[in-house]
Amino acid sequence: MVERVLLASPRGYCAGVERAVETVELALEHYGPPVYVRKQIVHNIHVVRDLEARGAIFVDSEEEAPTGATIVYSAHGVAPSVNAASASLGHNVVDATCPLVTKVHVQARRYAAAGYTVVLIGHGGHEEVVGTMGEAPEATVLVQDVAEAEALELPKGAKVAYITQTTLSVDETAEIIGVLRRRFPEIHAPKKEDICYATSNRQWAVKEMLDEIDLLLVIGSRNSSNSNRLVEVARALGVEAYLVDDESEIDEAWLDGPRIVGITSGASAPEKLVVRVCDWFRERGIDDISPYQLVQEDVTFRLPVELRRELELAESQSV
Repeated sequence: MVERVLLASPRGYCAGVERAVETVELALEHYGPPVYVRKQIVHNIHVVRDLEARGAIFVDSEEEAPTGATIVYSAHGVAPSVNAASASLGHNVVDATCPLVTKVHVQARRYAAAGYTVVLIGHGGHEEVVGTMGEAPEATVLVQDVAEAEALELPKGAKVAYITQTTLSVDETAEIIGVLRRRFPEIHAPKKEDICYATSNRQWAVKEMLDEIDLLLVIGSRNSSNSNRLVEVARALGVEAYLVDDESEIDEAWLDGPRIVGITSGASAPEKLVVRVCDWFRERGIDDISPYQLVQEDVTFRLPVELRRELELAESQSV
């Protein structure tokens, strides 16, 4: 019988997600609907539905947006070929790629230009990985796990460097890097690790509370990489965990044994979903709901330069 609910901190929106969502909202306000968005702006179905209701149209490819349309690129980044296609269609592009993803793209280009084979640690098919590999496809090889790192064959004497997707498991990635370093002792590493501060912090917050809880609920969508990693972190350390989009997906059978339930949310899940899950517990008579630790994140990112200039221009003309 559940007696208590503990809230992990930090949780929820990161600076890159906040910036991306705000970018679409301001673009709708400034240009008026429809504003096209390439892929899900962030991996959360609730956020996507809210923006659709305001006039955003989500498309799988930039080629689905009409000639001359305003199109926002998602937080996960795009390959250079996408920019080229948008340019040929005369799109008004607003690039909401997270600055931390952009940093990985820049590293990929620099390493490739310097003659390195670039090993990208990440999940095949994830939008961020597709975009990063598009920077230097002929020079980039994808490694998804320890087994692939062990099996990687490169020409003798090849210059090797690695980069990583920003939303990976910190522990699993460290294992893969360990294998690459052992097999390729001269391998070059990014100056600062690529896994983003928010992904690391949310995994750390879950680990901190695991000794205190019997079950973890992670609020996030199925296609959210960092949310899935939070579930894996808990399970790897022996605590059962489930990923739910919202309170409607909680199975009451999960709560038969646990006394203390932990709640966290992925970096693309809005806090209102946490509030809804807490209310779900309150409706069942569980009033002891409190933060496990209170940790504040103070990272912020400026709006995309294209939108910032437009808004500043509009403001100066209205004065």
